Amino acid sequence: MKQHLNSRQLDRIIEMAWEDRTTFDAIEFQFGLKEQEVIELMRTHIKRSSFKLWRKRVSGRKTKHQKKRAFIPGRFKCSRQRSISNNKISKR
Repeated sequence: MKQHLNSRQLDRIIEMAWEDRTTFDAIEFQFGLKEQEVIELMRTHIKRSSFKLWRKRVSGRKTKHQKKRAFIPGRFKCSRQRSISNNKISKR
């Protein structure tokens, strides 16, 4: 790895890597780690069985690569989520 990461940063990278919709590009943008470096980090910081499950799930997954995504990136908002205006939760 290029830089020394503290435990909080390591936890966040692992969390982002586990998330299906967080791309490796987002991890690289935020932490400067390329996909291969994230894989190496995961290999050394999580259990072997967890790493195997993660690699099996992530390999070839389109959502983990920005250029392969078929959907428009953005924030997801549930239709049941209330909108907030003027610091008050508005009712339906």
